[in-house]
Amino acid sequence: MSSLHYDSYTEARAHLKDLLDAAALGRTATVRREETRAVVVDAERLKHFLAAVTPSRAEVVAEDGGWSVFIPGLPVAADGSTFEEAIGEMVDALREYAEDWQDHLLNAPNHRENWGLVQLIALSDDEELRRWLTGQAA
Repeated sequence: MSSLHYDSYTEARAHLKDLLDAAALGRTATVRREETRAVVVDAERLKHFLAAVTPSRAEVVAEDGGWSVFIPGLPVAADGSTFEEAIGEMVDALREYAEDWQDHLLNAPNHRENWGLVQLIALSDDEELRRWLTGQAA
C-alpha cells in the first residue's frame, strides 16, 4: 500500500486506523469531502518540513542595555533585558500572532500566506520555537 485515498469522510472514518498508519509512515493519505480534499499528515513530519522551508529570519538587536527581536514582514516583535528573555518574549508574541491569525487574519491579504508559519507555531513547543528563532538545529 503506497497511498490511501477515500472519496468520502464516511469511508475514511471506517478506515481511520489505516489513514493514521499511512500518515505515520509518511505515505499520502487523503479524504475527499464534496469538492475539497484533505490530507492526513504525521505532525512531527509536518513540523520538521515546515521548519526547513520556513526559516525564522529573526533579527536580534542589542539596544539600550537590552535586546529586541523582530521578524521582517511580520507584525511581531519582542524586547527583553537579556537575549534569552527577548527570545522567550518572542515565543509568546508568535503564539499570540498564531491565535490572531486563526481568529481573524487568515484571509487578510497581507497575512494569508503565513499559513505555514502558523502551523509551525501550533505544532512546536516553546523550546522548539526558541531553537527555530535562533537558527539551532531541531
